[in-house]
Amino acid sequence: MDKQSSPVMVQVINLGKQVTTGDSALTILDGVSFTVKAGEAVAVVGASGSGKSTLLGLLAGLDTPTSGNVHIAGEDLFALDEDGRAALRARLLGFVFQSFNLLPAMTALENVMLPLELAGARGAAAEAAALLDRVGLGARLSHYPKQLSGGEQQRVAIARAFATQPSLLLADEPTGNLDAATGAGIIDLLFEINRERGTTLVLVTHDLELSRRCARALRLAGGRLQS
Repeated sequence: MDKQSSPVMVQVINLGKQVTTGDSALTILDGVSFTVKAGEAVAVVGASGSGKSTLLGLLAGLDTPTSGNVHIAGEDLFALDEDGRAALRARLLGFVFQSFNLLPAMTALENVMLPLELAGARGAAAEAAALLDRVGLGARLSHYPKQLSGGEQQRVAIARAFATQPSLLLADEPTGNLDAATGAGIIDLLFEINRERGTTLVLVTHDLELSRRCARALRLAGGRLQS
């Protein structure tokens, strides 16, 4: 589908976030507005402390804004209560984190099965095994996270993120804990599967080379989008 005629997957409207520290209010995001079309890959770039991860948390409904709103696939995210936002995440979103966020007491297979089982999917084990094979870990299904390298753990995390066939994938510095060579391989894999599945991708990164692999980049500075 032509991206120009694609429906809007993410609409951010005058989004603001402040936190109170002592007697003063700290502005983290200030009047941020943008849209992301379905199937588009967009990078969010900026220096440390510019508000990138806060923005991603708001897009996921994991935090609430001080002002403004977010619509995901046409749904008003903050018109929903916490349970409603959790249901929307389970139905539409996938996540890849810098710190992998795998459950240490579960094997690679069980980590990838978990979102499928929570969604009530049939054949969770077979689907999870197929995804792990796709990311090159078909021989590591029974290994626990501590038995895997950082790159292997991120591959498990990518398989888990795509397990429920999300419409929107949010990735927060996905190579931040990996060496350059391993990180490059992980990014290749992430973009390959993203293209295969037609997922909308919002990727937070401080790496300008990585941001250039996306269709466009949104630059944050001091909590505001730069033109």
